[in-house]
Amino acid sequence: MAIAQPATRPANPRFSSGPCAKIPTFDLNKLADAALGRSHRAAVGKDKLKAAIEETRDLLGVPADYKIGIVPASDTGAFEMAMWSLLGERPCEMLAWESFGAGWVTDVVKQLKLDAEVKTAEYGEIVDLSTVDFNKDVCFTWNGTTSGVRVPNGDVIPADRDGLTLCDATSAAFAMNLPWDKLDVTTFSWQKVLGGEAAHGMLILSPRAVERLESYTPAWPLPKIFRLTKGGKLIEGIFKGETINTPSMLAVEDYLVALDWARSVGGLKGMIARADANTAAITGFVETHDWIDFLATDPATRSNTSVCLKFTDDRIADGAAFAKAVAKRLADENIALDIGAYRDAPAGLRVWCGSTVETSDIEAMLPWLEWAFDAEIEAQKAAA
Repeated sequence: MAIAQPATRPANPRFSSGPCAKIPTFDLNKLADAALGRSHRAAVGKDKLKAAIEETRDLLGVPADYKIGIVPASDTGAFEMAMWSLLGERPCEMLAWESFGAGWVTDVVKQLKLDAEVKTAEYGEIVDLSTVDFNKDVCFTWNGTTSGVRVPNGDVIPADRDGLTLCDATSAAFAMNLPWDKLDVTTFSWQKVLGGEAAHGMLILSPRAVERLESYTPAWPLPKIFRLTKGGKLIEGIFKGETINTPSMLAVEDYLVALDWARSVGGLKGMIARADANTAAITGFVETHDWIDFLATDPATRSNTSVCLKFTDDRIADGAAFAKAVAKRLADENIALDIGAYRDAPAGLRVWCGSTVETSDIEAMLPWLEWAFDAEIEAQKAAA
C-alpha cells in the first residue's frame, strides 16, 4: 500500500554532521573580498587571519590572556598538536564515550605510548566524571559527535587542579557554553557549528597550558607542523595569524563571513538558542512517537548539535539495514542528506541540529521521517 508523502519539504535538506550546513545566508559572492593570490604573510593576509582570531575570541568570550591560534588539519590537527606537545609531564587520564574520544586514546596509548588511565562508556552513556582525577592531565571530548552525548557543564572540574584539561570541542564551540576557566586546551574546526570550510583548526591555550609548553620538553621528536615553541618560548606569531603552514585564504574569508553571520543572530547566545530550538523540535517528535528514541540515555547529557537517534520498534528485523534504508529513502527524496549513523556507532540516524540549520527545516523533515519509517515497515512486511 502506497503511503502518502507529506506536502511540505525542507528548504535545505543538508543535515550532515560535518562538513555541516553553510550559514542560511551563504552566497559565493560574499567571498569576493578574499585575499586570493596574495601571500598570507602580506598585510592583507595577516589582517584577515588576525581578525578571524579576535572575532572568535569576542564571540566565544575567550579570556584576554588565553592564546588562540589557527592551525593545520582541522580539529584533528589541533588536538594532536596539543597532545604531542603537552602530555607526558605528569600522569594522564583519557576519557572516551564515542569514536573520536576513542581515537585520542589510541594515539596516546599506542603512538605516544603513555601509561594512561583510560575510562570509557558505551555509546549513549558518559564516563562518571566525578571519578576523574584532575590532578592528572585529562583528555576528553566536550560533545561526542558520533554518540550525541555531551558534558553537561564544567562543575566537576576543580579550579585548583594540578593537571591540564585538554578538550576537543569541535561540535560544541558556538552551540554550547564552554567554561573557559575549566579548560586549558580547547580545539575545534570551522566546519562544524559555523558551517565553515574544512582543513583549518582552532587551538585555544590557557596561561597554564602556555606555562607547560615553556617549561616541559616531550621525550619524543615533534614534527615541524606540531611545534609550538622555539628555544623554550611560545611561538607567539602562531597566535597572531602567522600560521605554521600556508592557510587557504578562501576558507579564511568563509570563516569571517560565518562569524559575521553569527554576530547578526545574537552572537553566542543566539547560536545556542538556534541549536536548542532545533533539538527541541526533534525532542517533541520523539516524545510523540514510540518507535524512535535518543541514543543518549540521560536528557542532561544529550547533545544539541549532533543528535543521534535509534529505532526501537520490535517489528524491525535488522536494525542496521532498516536505518540505512530509512536514510536512503530520505536522501532519494532530497529531504535529508547524510543522516545515517556514524560507521562505528550503533545503528540509527544522526541529524545535525547546529546553529546554521533552520528550525523550519527540521520541522519539515520530521513528517518525512515518519513517512520513511512507515514505508520501510511496509516494505519489510512485503519481503517477509
